[in-house]
Amino acid sequence: MHNDKKEGLRYKLGVCSVSFRQSSPESIVKATKEAGLDYIEWGSDVHAPYKDTKRLREISLLQNEYGVKCSSYGTYFRLGVTLIDELEGYIDAALLLGTDCLRLWCGDKSGEDMSTAEINSLFDASRAAAKIAEERAVKLCLECHRGTFTQNPHDSVRLMEDINSFCFRMYWQPFQWLDFAGSMESAGLIAPYTENIHVFNWHGDGKYPLCEGIEDWRGYLSRFSKGKTLLLEFMPDGRLESLAKEAAALRAIAGDGI
Repeated sequence: MHNDKKEGLRYKLGVCSVSFRQSSPESIVKATKEAGLDYIEWGSDVHAPYKDTKRLREISLLQNEYGVKCSSYGTYFRLGVTLIDELEGYIDAALLLGTDCLRLWCGDKSGEDMSTAEINSLFDASRAAAKIAEERAVKLCLECHRGTFTQNPHDSVRLMEDINSFCFRMYWQPFQWLDFAGSMESAGLIAPYTENIHVFNWHGDGKYPLCEGIEDWRGYLSRFSKGKTLLLEFMPDGRLESLAKEAAALRAIAGDGI
C-alpha cells in the first residue's frame, strides 16, 4: 500500500470517480485500493446522486471495507444557476460520504460573456452559498472549468477576494488550451485559494499518459503549498485498467524532489 503518510509524501493522492462513469462504485473502490491510492472524489452525476441516500451509505460502507476515504464530493451544482435551496442536500450527501469538501461549478458562462448585472448576481449567489458553508462547517470549492466564471484565473481571484471566506475556495487544474507558461501563471494566481488539484496530461483535445507530463507537473506543484490533495481526473484511454499506471506517475510527481 502506498500510504501518503507512511511514505512521507507531501500530498494526499486519489482519483475522481467521473474518470470511470461506466464502472460500478465497488469496482472503482477496489481499483483505487489496488493502485495504492487512498482517496476518491465521488461524482454526483452517476455514482453518488445527492438524493440517493441508500447509494451514499453503500459507498461509505465500501470505503470502510477497502480502507479508502472520500476526499471530496464532485457536484454539478452551478452557482447562480442551481437553486440555492438545493445546496443543503448536496452538503448532507457529502457528509454521508465522509467529506466536508464539495466541488461546485461557477455559473454557466465565462466572465467575458457576462454582463455586469449577471456578474453581480453570481457574486450574490456566491455570498449566499458561502454563508451556508460557514454555517455547516464545510468548504465549497470551485473548479477552473471551461465555460464557467472561474475558467479565467483573474476572475477567480476577483471572486475569492470578494467573498473572502475560508469556506469558499478553489480547485486548480492546468488549462489544456494554454501553453506551459500560461498554466504556470494560472497556478501562481490561484494557489493561495486552492484546496484540491485535478491532475491530467491533456493538450488541446488530446489525452496523454501522465508519465509523459511529470516534469510539467512538478513545475505546476512548485507554485502551491504542500499538503494538497491531488486527484487523477480521467485516464488517457478512459480505462479502469490504466489507473495503476497513472497512479504510479502521480506518486512520481508527488514524491520526488518537489
